[in-house]
Order: sequence, then structure tokens, then C-alpha cells
Amino acid sequence: MPEPAFLDGNAAAGPLRELFTVDLTAAVGTCASCGDAGPLGGVRLFTQAPGLVGRCPGCEDVLFTLVRSERDTYLSMKGFTTLRFPTAG
Repeated sequence: MPEPAFLDGNAAAGPLRELFTVDLTAAVGTCASCGDAGPLGGVRLFTQAPGLVGRCPGCEDVLFTLVRSERDTYLSMKGFTTLRFPTAG
């Protein structure tokens, strides 16, 4: 039987853990709506919702949402086309 052409998502655990140990506010994100790029720390953050809502300073579209409950944390970053992190080393 031939080997599958993919791994399961658990293979990403190490690389993802490395990424999310960085200061995300310094990561440069590109807005999926208008194409503006800038550091995550420069988004407009709204806290009146049951969590955090980050909006693009250029077009006001939602870039990310972060909601925490007692048991879980929900993170959506669907408003970004990319997030660029500096590589350590």
C-alpha cells in the first residue's frame, strides 16, 4: 500500500508551538479585504463584545476575534491573508 501524500495535523504541533511563543503584537498582518499591512499591535481593538475584536485601521473589516470561556479559547484570524513573524536565530 503506498504511503499517503500528507501527514495528519499533529505533525504541525512543534512548528505551531514555536510560532505562538513570539509576541503576536509585533507580527505583521495583511488585511484580506483592503490589502493594508501592519503590526498586529496597530489594529483597532474593540472590547465591548464577549471577547476581543481586532479591526483593520484602513477599512474597518474584522481581522481577528478572541473569545475565552472557562474551559476554552476561540481564535479566528480569518481577516488576515498572512501573518509574518521574524525568525529567531
